[in-house]
Amino acid sequence: MKPNPDLRVRLIDLRSKRGHGKRHSIRRPRASLTAAERRQVLGKTSGRCHICGGKVEDEKWQADHVMAHSAGGTHDVDNYLPAHATCNNYRWDYLPEEFQFILKLGVWVRTQIERGTTVGNSVASAFAGHEARRVKRRILGSGKGSTSN
Repeated sequence: MKPNPDLRVRLIDLRSKRGHGKRHSIRRPRASLTAAERRQVLGKTSGRCHICGGKVEDEKWQADHVMAHSAGGTHDVDNYLPAHATCNNYRWDYLPEEFQFILKLGVWVRTQIERGTTVGNSVASAFAGHEARRVKRRILGSGKGSTSN
């Protein structure tokens, strides 16, 4: 089955726009937020991750740029919202429309997997393989530079 050419073209176009913004962005030094600024950012969402809505229960959350700095966003407290590290890493610096497509596709694929459709089974199998390789890379990568006794 061939992908819908309109959706494929739209996704490629969005990726291109994101890449174009990166090429023309000016790298600005990023200063760490003070403890007071971090409390202010966390208070904006009542201690919840702005991406998944889950409770941020420790100090390992990240201040996520609302407008990515690669797209011209500032490093001001007004441009940050709290996010779990995992959520922030998955959101990356996608354009809002691009991230909405990712979420919609993810929900649709999840439904296909739950229903046991041919597409769902195929995606589930491919994703399981991808995750296994990703985890293996992380485990192997975490051992770099360490010595064993």
